[in-house]
Amino acid sequence: METPRSLPAVLLLLLCTGAAAFRICAFNAQRFAEGKVNKPRVVDILVKILARCDISVLQEVMDAKGKAVPALMNALHQFDDLHSYSYLTSPLLGRGNYQERYVYIYRNQKIQILDYYTYEDLHPDRPDVFAREPFIARFSMANKELPELVLIPQHTMPSKAEAEIDALYDVFLNVQERWATEDMIFLGDFNADCGYVAKKRWKDIRLRQKPDFHWLIGDQADTTVREKTRCAYDRIVIHGERCLGAVVPGSARPFDFPKEFGLSEEEALEISDHYPVEVELSSSCKKLQPASLAGLVLLTIVVISDSRCGI
Repeated sequence: METPRSLPAVLLLLLCTGAAAFRICAFNAQRFAEGKVNKPRVVDILVKILARCDISVLQEVMDAKGKAVPALMNALHQFDDLHSYSYLTSPLLGRGNYQERYVYIYRNQKIQILDYYTYEDLHPDRPDVFAREPFIARFSMANKELPELVLIPQHTMPSKAEAEIDALYDVFLNVQERWATEDMIFLGDFNADCGYVAKKRWKDIRLRQKPDFHWLIGDQADTTVREKTRCAYDRIVIHGERCLGAVVPGSARPFDFPKEFGLSEEEALEISDHYPVEVELSSSCKKLQPASLAGLVLLTIVVISDSRCGI
């Protein structure tokens, strides 16, 4: 796990722009491991996808040796040398020999990680419901309306999708108790369609039925690359008035990367059989602390110089 190259809070404020949108993405990278990172064409598209986002949450990362993600980060920094990125990876999660990681990739200029943990799947009514427990992170943001945000990614087991999506409500309660926060985003490949979640069962899924959860990727969306499928597997669910109020209207959507980058279906499937899903939050910057103009100019020069030196 890479140690985040954090910038002091004042630098975050200096680098924040008043009306800029903040994009959060979730992407099932489909068995991402050394085999993919060794294919230049695949890596080229992956870094173009990641460079669009301020935070990306990768799922289905099967990087058992821990080498593929650092290689991807090196490629990302080479592609986008205007930003500094860090990453946070979960332990290997799963049952038996099939295990995955959740990986957060984020821009240091925009956010800092405050805390994180793997959910303990020990609910007395439904122990061990998750095939891959959520790996939850709390971020500090340079945004006066939304200073903190919790992300809760989930990649469900298809055959248990209904139970796992429902159990995300228990995760919500756990996060609420642990961090006393309301502003959360659940995101990832929920397998929330096409036979894995029956329409008649939505009424029994608390994350769907509780009134304060807002599903931004609708049931009619298509988050799959294959032309013969049309399924809303991947979702983004918002909780919290401040978080909901920050959502840029119409920004939640699947990102059709084959169309964007001119790929055939066969070429796209080398990257993944899922589209990323994304949402933008409006970014209203915190006010700068009082400081002399000369001090601010000097500090800005130091930041730029350090970034160019790779610090």
